[in-house]
Amino acid sequence: MTTWVIKIGTSLLRGDKNYTTFDIINNYCSYISRSQKKGDKHILVSSGAVGLGCTKMYFKTRPKEIISLQASAAIGQLHLMALYEKAMSKFGYNVAQVLLTRSELGSRSSYKSASQTLKRLIEWNVIPIVNENDITSDEELKYGDNDTLSALVATAISADKLILLTDIDHLYSSDPKTDSKAKPIKSINNSSELNKLELDNKQTNWGTGGIKTKLTAAKIATESGIKVQLADGRDPKTLGELLEGKKIGTTFHPNPNPIGNRKSWLSHAIKPVGEIHLDHGASEAIKNKGASLLLVGVKKISGNFISNQPIKVMNNEGKEIAKGICSMSSDAIKIGINSKCTLTGSPVVIHRDVLALTS
Repeated sequence: MTTWVIKIGTSLLRGDKNYTTFDIINNYCSYISRSQKKGDKHILVSSGAVGLGCTKMYFKTRPKEIISLQASAAIGQLHLMALYEKAMSKFGYNVAQVLLTRSELGSRSSYKSASQTLKRLIEWNVIPIVNENDITSDEELKYGDNDTLSALVATAISADKLILLTDIDHLYSSDPKTDSKAKPIKSINNSSELNKLELDNKQTNWGTGGIKTKLTAAKIATESGIKVQLADGRDPKTLGELLEGKKIGTTFHPNPNPIGNRKSWLSHAIKPVGEIHLDHGASEAIKNKGASLLLVGVKKISGNFISNQPIKVMNNEGKEIAKGICSMSSDAIKIGINSKCTLTGSPVVIHRDVLALTS
């Protein structure tokens, strides 16, 4: 049995003169049901609510104002779920709507609850349809964050594979629209290659928009031991071939030593509310020795926070090296920094069990 998370982008669900949005969704669902009958499990992370809402309202152009986009999503989400429900019921399966925000997944208790609910649904042979909760969160509307959401969902349920369906056939070495020498990339074998690709794309401005979020999603998932496949989903048959194990598009191979569910949550799901800046010795200790962060190594902090909130950890050069759950408030740390000379033993600011390296 293979557990799949499948992300379908907005551009793939737009109908045309030959196929309606329902036709497209029905084709995707036919391949998912075929795989489901073999014993595999599937979760869909589907965009498209805003586009369907705009269609329902007969808008000629997509609104630019966030409130109008959120209102369009409210209209379109109902229609989107109705289309998925109609399609999957034809093949004998129920669907479930799951609306999430990344900020909700930043809460450990909410993250666990979402994980348990999704696992129970797939145990029941139900197909969860996950979407960013556009009504309360504008992250997906501004940044296309359903890519990141799909990776967080895959991590939360310990999926085997994540499929990112989009409107390009591969990742490329540079933007193929502007660079005739751009080469397709069929395989990313390790984190070093992925990091290099991210850096190269930032330098050429190819790592922006949709490509940037897909690289982020691939990084999150592969760090947790999940294989990622990015492919052109404009022909729904591609999904069927991927679910049969064919190599199509770009494959991101998983890390053979995954960081684990909790560390992945710390690295990618939490929203830091402040920063702690370290001296060189403390930076090296947590990077190379697996140490907890002690107050004695803290140079300064920024932001106001209480204990047990998520924090960024910065090295002596001002670069982020970790994230973690701080056991002290910002006020307590400031007092401690100012009275270090009187300390007989240095308190733990972030315990290593709730500290995850991010670089």
